[in-house]
Amino acid sequence: MLKIIDKYILKRYLATFTVMLLMFIPIGITIDVSEKVNKMIENQVPFSAIAQYYVDFTIYFANLLFPIFLFLSIIWFTSKLANNTEIIAILSSGISFTRFLRPYIIGATIVSIFALIMGFFLVPKASDGFKNFRYRYLIGNGENEMRDNSDVYRQINPNEYIYVSNYNSDSKMGFNFSMERFEKDKLKYKVSASRIMWNAKDSSYTLFDYRKRKIGAYNDILETLPQKDTVFQFALEDLTPVVYIAETLPYNELVRFIEKEKERGSTNINVYLVVLYKKYSIPVSAFILTIIAVAVSSMKRRGGMGINLAIGISLAFSFVFLDKVFGVLAEKSSAPPLIAVWIPNIVFGILALYLLKNAKR
Repeated sequence: MLKIIDKYILKRYLATFTVMLLMFIPIGITIDVSEKVNKMIENQVPFSAIAQYYVDFTIYFANLLFPIFLFLSIIWFTSKLANNTEIIAILSSGISFTRFLRPYIIGATIVSIFALIMGFFLVPKASDGFKNFRYRYLIGNGENEMRDNSDVYRQINPNEYIYVSNYNSDSKMGFNFSMERFEKDKLKYKVSASRIMWNAKDSSYTLFDYRKRKIGAYNDILETLPQKDTVFQFALEDLTPVVYIAETLPYNELVRFIEKEKERGSTNINVYLVVLYKKYSIPVSAFILTIIAVAVSSMKRRGGMGINLAIGISLAFSFVFLDKVFGVLAEKSSAPPLIAVWIPNIVFGILALYLLKNAKR
């Protein structure tokens, strides 16, 4: 008997979640097309690029609103079970509420594993295509706006540091360039230039208004030239990564990228860590939202399914709101990214335990 009920609930869980995705994604695509069709026509975007964009958009959109879709789908079919008195019948047969939750937890496990795999491999590729299309065809200056161009400071090896105040990706030129070399925490020399230009033909750089100051024990040695060609052990574009690069990297590449950026002293490290930690926090949220949804919708209410859906929508958007707020907080402040990313799950986890306790009564 229990196996039949488990299969019945699990089937409804997965089927309703799938239907919810299939219902809302076309709506999202329709709205997106209506907003961007004029810009696409104006920029003469190839049809193949548009088709690939909406494949990427589907994956990106589904991952972005995954908690809302999951929460509403559980609220929907569990409310139907409650209104048809099926839940009362199940619990009246001697099955505990905790045992009643088992197929829901199994369903949440399946969805979480799927979300984890998506977040590790498929979503980064889709994000890359989605973001590139937007910057190339729909947003302002394209390449320039894709990059973190201002006040870039990097450590390129244990002893050398580079700074560029501004970078133009079209001309491959940086402004107010400087490079400092330290040995045993002492400055040995500093190279500066008003401009630094990358020469693709021979992988060299041209420094304009070149100045090099060697720090001596008693006197400094100053070298100045109007222009100097030289070679550095870095690519100028490495100084200005795409602003959303972390979102486009598969898990293993993202971990290596973060380690490299830590060594360089990147100022964007919190942004990259938020992306990494969310790959784990979002799948875990499936369990928390499942428990909350069941606890809220398993009781038959006077207002029927409408009341449950209203509560569900409010809670779902509250979760997404908290997730966004604390994500931005971690990126823009000194708040630890790990704690900030997990706060929504912690808050709603406590709420889930409270609602579950009341639901058992």
